[in-house]
Amino acid sequence: MNRNTLEFWHFGRPTPSGIEALAQRCEALGYDGLSLTDSQNLSADIYVSLALAARATSRLLLGPGVTNPLTRHAAVTAGAIASIQEASSGRAMLGIGRGDSSLFNIGHKPVSPTIFERYVTDVQTYLRGDAFDTGGYSSQLRWLAGSQMAKVPVDVAATGPKVIAMGARLAERVSFSLGSDIDRVTWGIERVREAVGPDSKMPSLGVYLNVCVHDDVERAAEMVRPGVGIFAHFTGMPGAGRIGVKENDRAVFDRLGDYDKARHGRGDAAHAQALPLDFIQRFAVIGSAESCIQKLSALRGLGIERMFIIGPRQDHFGEEADRAQERFAKEIIPALRG
Repeated sequence: MNRNTLEFWHFGRPTPSGIEALAQRCEALGYDGLSLTDSQNLSADIYVSLALAARATSRLLLGPGVTNPLTRHAAVTAGAIASIQEASSGRAMLGIGRGDSSLFNIGHKPVSPTIFERYVTDVQTYLRGDAFDTGGYSSQLRWLAGSQMAKVPVDVAATGPKVIAMGARLAERVSFSLGSDIDRVTWGIERVREAVGPDSKMPSLGVYLNVCVHDDVERAAEMVRPGVGIFAHFTGMPGAGRIGVKENDRAVFDRLGDYDKARHGRGDAAHAQALPLDFIQRFAVIGSAESCIQKLSALRGLGIERMFIIGPRQDHFGEEADRAQERFAKEIIPALRG
């Protein structure tokens, strides 16, 4: 990407019957990319949806937000996203993390850092078109040899220090799932710098952000509560580190460790209802356009180049969610680009 620009990605769900309209709307509103969840038990197949979105648009960047290292072999993931790269004429990106709802819905926990590192390494090898030994067989995406497209960039979604460091070493991009608190994102960036060292190039940095532009702060908090419950629980997972977390937020993250998986992504879930307003205000970006611009500008000032905007869900909030998305596009994006 051009490091003098700031990319805005709309975060959505794969819905083959409606994905083309969603992608066209995002492109018309001025978003740079469309990122789709990869959770096979909760939504339709992501690569079918990405292919449809690619055919329906001309400039929109596309990719998973995020896939995982367990449900597909590394060669399958690499082949799928490389196919999207071909179908979109070079607009694909591979977002990957350790796994959440895609795994707990089939009885698995997020993969270990060791498995994650091996998987990302293998995916990168496949995406470069290189061959490597797998059980005595030379494995390679042979069809990539005839491709004229650039290599698909890999974007590691990271919360803890181990995965942040892995992403910094192994991927072209690292995107933090740390919320919008400036001090915590700063902590994440410092972990990236430590991992790459003083003489190496920094990866491109991004953030996943729960956002709602609304003049009623309390209503905005209710509209992002379902999403904040998901993204904040990455820090609340059992065994997750609390390094970089402010003291007054530790108890909230601890409560999120008791995550209601049956109500994943719902505002009425016990873990989501336990989130106080002041926590949502710190973790998310909510309120008037002016206040949102101020907070996002501060993140941009840290060197953030890519923002995945997780707004209110349309299937939960209907036209109110559509208005929030439109306000972000018309009031926030031009101001930050200007």
